[in-house]
Amino acid sequence: MDASPRTPIDRPSLHDTIVDRVRTMVYDGDLRPGEKVPERRLCETLGISRTPLREALKVLASEGVLELLPNRGARVARLTAEDVDEMFPVMGALEALAGELACANATEADLAELRALHYQMALHHTRGERAEYFALNQKIHEKIMGSAGNGLLVSLYEGLAGRIRRARYISSITPDRWKQAMAEHEEILAALEARDGRHLALVLKDHLRNKCEAVKEAIRRGAEEDAA
Repeated sequence: MDASPRTPIDRPSLHDTIVDRVRTMVYDGDLRPGEKVPERRLCETLGISRTPLREALKVLASEGVLELLPNRGARVARLTAEDVDEMFPVMGALEALAGELACANATEADLAELRALHYQMALHHTRGERAEYFALNQKIHEKIMGSAGNGLLVSLYEGLAGRIRRARYISSITPDRWKQAMAEHEEILAALEARDGRHLALVLKDHLRNKCEAVKEAIRRGAEEDAA
């Protein structure tokens, strides 16, 4: 049966697309903390005018990703150790609850997908492919959240996920920390397969706590380099 001509086309708006593109540039480090947003260059790159770009910058400022400067455009917000100390415990609590619920509610297909993602991520770790590793790491955490079967929890998580993702990516992971993170993910997968929600909650909290310390160390090093 043909779709009704009145059925809305399911596609992202120009506004949402611009917000997503600029947000990703910040998360991926193309726009660095403290750097002024190059509006003219972005307009040329994205093929847009300044009006939709500035509307997108307002949205990202409301998320804490950017700071608006009076009559001077916007710059990428700097993360502080205090910001990280506020964010990570909240995310740790949400992920711990998601882990407990996922152990109870995940289907065998969900577990199979998580297992496949984990082994792909482990391969990238072995090869030293950090960008690919981080992308799959993010997918694993999102899949655990989605497998929890709780829409409200997912909404709360998504409200923080962007800021946490940015914090995760500013830390240049050391070989020792990377090895530790992989060991933690091995434990995460084992707890999921055993459907041991209590243990998984503890592992996820520890995983986030360790990442929090790594991010704060990166912030400290950045502050020292700026002062030098």
